[in-house]
Amino acid sequence: MSEKRPLALITGASSGLGLELSKQFAQNGYDLAISGSSDRIFEAAEVIRGLGANAYPHQADAASYDGVESFWTFVKELNRPVEAAVLNVGIGLGGAFADTDLEEELKLISINITGTVHMAKRVVKHMLPNGRGKILVVSSIAATLPTPYETVYGPSKAFGFLFAESLREELRETGVTVTAILPGPTDTNFHSNAGMGSSEIGSSKKNDKELVAKQGFEALMNDVDHVVGGDEATKQEAMENRSTPEPEKAARHAKRARLQN
Repeated sequence: MSEKRPLALITGASSGLGLELSKQFAQNGYDLAISGSSDRIFEAAEVIRGLGANAYPHQADAASYDGVESFWTFVKELNRPVEAAVLNVGIGLGGAFADTDLEEELKLISINITGTVHMAKRVVKHMLPNGRGKILVVSSIAATLPTPYETVYGPSKAFGFLFAESLREELRETGVTVTAILPGPTDTNFHSNAGMGSSEIGSSKKNDKELVAKQGFEALMNDVDHVVGGDEATKQEAMENRSTPEPEKAARHAKRARLQN
């Protein structure tokens, strides 16, 4: 293995879509600096090394300023230019807003919004002097509609989508590109971790995570502004959401996201 391979940074890479995205980069010639909140990040590093790439794992709490900053410090100490960055870390929270825990919602905002902005700031300021770089922001199809019973999660992902599109335009002609991926429900532990296992969404058929990761990687490499991650039905749903009235989309999502007794 050689340090001549370009370096990619990926947050939330312990499992699920983050790990699948890491595999895509490893299989396409990149070394990986990866972060996660649990010690599973070290197991993920072994998976990546098995694909012939160097992997540099770092365990940190993405909900805190110090946690985000510690990963960036770790990456800087590798003394290699970051050629690609995937801002993937994110959590969900299901349930009626009147019943959910405020601390959990503020933690979600800290990870999904604050942490994304924090890491993006470090990455952009690093890439601009190099005149090159690729940034992938992992949003969600939830960004395309109101999300009752995921009332804080959906808007946090809408922020990520519009943040990516806004930053992309600012960085036009700099050599640094920004892409957003909006996955539909994917076969990871996301919905069970969000307490939504008993909902219609939680128990429905999911998109293949390897397919979604490949779609995101290819969109990033081809400088596409955004891609909906998933099968044709998922892509069709995102397209229909553009023209469906908000109250109609909200009612549909409420039915699918409400927890079943």
